[in-house]
Order: sequence, then C-alpha cells, then structure tokens
Amino acid sequence: MLHYRRRRSGSEIGRPSIDPELLIRMLVVGYCYGIRSERKLCEEVELHLAYRWFCRLDLEAEVPDHSTFSVNRHGRFRDGDVLRELFEAVVRACMDAGLVRGEGFAVDASVIEADASRYHGKAPGEIDWSLPECQTRAVAEFLGAPDDEDPDTDRKLPKVISSVDPCSAWTAKANKRVQFGYGLNYLIDIKCAVIVDVEATPARTYDEVRAARTMLERTEATLALKPHRLVADTAYGTGKFLGWLVGTGVTPHIPVWDKSQREDGTLSRSDFTFDKERNVYVCPAGQLLKTTGRVGADHTLKYRASKRACDRCPLKPRCCPKTPSRDIPRDVHEEERDVARALMGTPEYDKSRDERKKVEMRFAHLKTHHRFERMRLRGLSGARDEFHLAAIVQNLKTLAGYLWPSAPNVPVVCVA
Repeated sequence: MLHYRRRRSGSEIGRPSIDPELLIRMLVVGYCYGIRSERKLCEEVELHLAYRWFCRLDLEAEVPDHSTFSVNRHGRFRDGDVLRELFEAVVRACMDAGLVRGEGFAVDASVIEADASRYHGKAPGEIDWSLPECQTRAVAEFLGAPDDEDPDTDRKLPKVISSVDPCSAWTAKANKRVQFGYGLNYLIDIKCAVIVDVEATPARTYDEVRAARTMLERTEATLALKPHRLVADTAYGTGKFLGWLVGTGVTPHIPVWDKSQREDGTLSRSDFTFDKERNVYVCPAGQLLKTTGRVGADHTLKYRASKRACDRCPLKPRCCPKTPSRDIPRDVHEEERDVARALMGTPEYDKSRDERKKVEMRFAHLKTHHRFERMRLRGLSGARDEFHLAAIVQNLKTLAGYLWPSAPNVPVVCVA
C-alpha cells in the first residue's frame, strides 16, 4: 500500500524521496518502546541493530532526519489517511489469523493528558485568536471545525479551554487532577482483545458515547463485522445509545444509567407500575399519573398526578411531601432500557462483565509498557494520528504473539 502511494505521488526530479515505509516502521518502533521524542528515535535507530533490522536499514544506510517526521505527519500521512488504512490492514491480518471472532465487542475510553498546561486555561471569550502565538495548526483546526451535527444536542460551551490546544477538554475524569485531555476510545473484539476500531475525541463522556456508535457503524461498513453483544460500563447506558443499539439488533450487556432511585425515604419510580396499554403510571395508592405526550429537552416524558388526588392521598408524606403533586419522568427509550435491565444478573451478562476487563487492560498496557500517558501532538488530528499508531502497535504485538509464541522455559543442562 505504501509503495503504491509512493509510485503515484513521488517525483522523478529533485532530491530522492524517503520511503514512507521506513518512516512508518520507525514510528512503530518508537510507540512500541515508548520513545516519544522523534530526535531520540532517530538516535536509537542509528545505533540499535535490532531497530535497523526491523526498519530494513543496512549498517551503512542513513537514518532520516527527525524533521522529516513532522513534514510527513502533517503532509502525506495526514492528507492521505495513511495511518487509518494501515490500522485497518493490521486488523484484517488479525482476522485472517483467526484472532477476531466478531461475536462480542467491548468499548471503553481512557483519558490521555493533552500537551497543554492546566495552569493556563482561559474562558473562551478571553482569548484573542488573532494573536501571532495563536496561529498554529491546532488553533486553525479548532476554529475551522464544523458545528455539532447532532440537532438534538443541548450542550453548553466549555468554561475553560487551552489557547495552545483548544480541541482538548478540561476534565477531571477518573478521579485525577483537573487537566486538559483527549479521550482514547477503543472498540475491541473480546476473543483476543484485538482493537477493531479506535477514535479520538475530547475527554467528555458525551463525545465518547457518540464515538462508540461511530466505531460500530464504521467497523460494520469497512470490516463487515457486527457483534451480537456489546459490553460497556455505565457511561454508555444512556437511553439514546441503548435505543439505537437495541434497534440495530445488538444485545446490550451494559448497566443502565439510572438516577431514579431516591435515598430520602420517599417512594422511588420503581414503586410505581407502568401500564403500557393505557400509557399511564399507577401509584401504590391506585392513582393514575398521565402525560401530555410532550418530550422535554432531556428526552423524557413527564407523567403527573392531579393535585386533587395527591392532596387526599394518605401516602403523600412518603411520596411528594415538598411538591403539590407527584411527577415521574420516563425516557423515550425506556423500553430499550428495560431490555438492558432484564439482562442484568444473567450468566451471560456476568460473563461479559468479566470480559470487559480486557479493554481496560489495553489502556493499562499502553500507559505502563508503552509509556503513553501524555500527548506529543496537538489538535484532534494529532490525537487521531497518535491513537492510530498506538492501536497499530498493540495489535501487531498481539498478532506476533500468536504467530511466534514464546518458547517455554526449559532448564538448561550443562555437560561437563
């Protein structure tokens, strides 16, 4: 693939071009062994014989200058989407080796700290984007980004953004210190934890849930893989995502995001019975809660009892002591949420919950073994490039471990 691109885009005049395969191989070495500096990577490849062998360089061949990586990353690689095509080629190689079953997928996201100081965040209105120090690729990408394509989204502007990497999100997820970060989204096949898709988003829960849908649709379109079940944590248990997932025929092994349980001793929504035929809720005292059919901004229908019925109800002190009447919100995708609730506690669901640890181990290995805890590139495009390289390296290690398993530890006997 890379040689074909070189034949099409290479020039017959001027200085001889550098083989893009060599640059890709060097980047794979860097992300595999946690060599994040491109200058350091060139020095290591210059001296390390194993790195030279992998990059197909003989002892007298020259190593490209470190500045070549920047030119190609922002030019040929990004414009031609080379890293995305290489990632899909590695996934197909894993599929051909039998490492992908396609029966069950797991999705999750992890926060990677952006290359931006958390001490220099500003409100969006306080930044003058016309200043010379703001004329960067990351800022240009942020200012040129299209508006949110989801018409149902009701989102507020961020309170704090970074002037050097405004695409990153101000977050304190995972009980960490407040920082600017990106969300590394993985969709893995449960059999051997092969990463079948990867997506970069700002470190916000809403963007990460939307990325899960994007990855599932793209995996089906490009790799013809559609899982029978999807495993995820509570962040993905929203009514909107579950409604779409159940509608596509995928079984959701996902805890439902539910905040209806009350802890003040009053009656919770689970104490009321929903009558689907009459489209009403029935309270423990037998009163009916009806709805006007109007869907609110939070994608819920309000079911409300009459004030007259609540005033004479003996359960009012335990039901709605601080309001004139009781109302219950019901998600428009409540039936799909009930489908997910019904699966909880089954043996299949419990098995999926154990298998979800595989995607979490992917993040743990990436941050500990590959020392990938902070971004080097800025902007969403830079995050996308780094995440694709990280996923490529992890899949290649899985494929190599299957094709060339390590030899068992056999004691060596010394012969005198």
